[in-house]
Amino acid sequence: MDDDIGTLRRILRENKVLAVVGLSAQWHRPSYFAAKYMLEHGYRVIPVNPQYKEVLGQKCYASLREIPEKVDLVDVFRKTADVMPIAEDAIAIGAGVLWQQLGVLNEPAAVKARAAGLETVMDRCVKIEHARLFGGLNWVGVNTRVISAKRPRWLPY
Repeated sequence: MDDDIGTLRRILRENKVLAVVGLSAQWHRPSYFAAKYMLEHGYRVIPVNPQYKEVLGQKCYASLREIPEKVDLVDVFRKTADVMPIAEDAIAIGAGVLWQQLGVLNEPAAVKARAAGLETVMDRCVKIEHARLFGGLNWVGVNTRVISAKRPRWLPY
């Protein structure tokens, strides 16, 4: 698994075209929030979900194999049990990275992807990792100034 800080930073710096499998058009879903963040931080986001024609103003595809352009990173917002065919599609389209979101840990799919030359990340969120590694934690209200390293004046010590 490629999840040390240097590797994650390089993956996010070098891979700018993301196919988000399982991207929801519902604004309150984690996939929507993550994709919106990545779009607003200079990434090309390609939604993959057979339920929609368009998400976040981007044309939506029913499967990875239907995408007519080169995909750098396949970001998986699906159940762990659903990942193997997605990994096989990622290999077939020549993606460089298979990224399984938080709570998604399909080791056999990751092994197959690595054997085909893809880098793999499991149980991590692209939005959280980008924010952590490139300074976007203040995006959409996270920087509330509630948590501070400064000692409050009212504490007795």
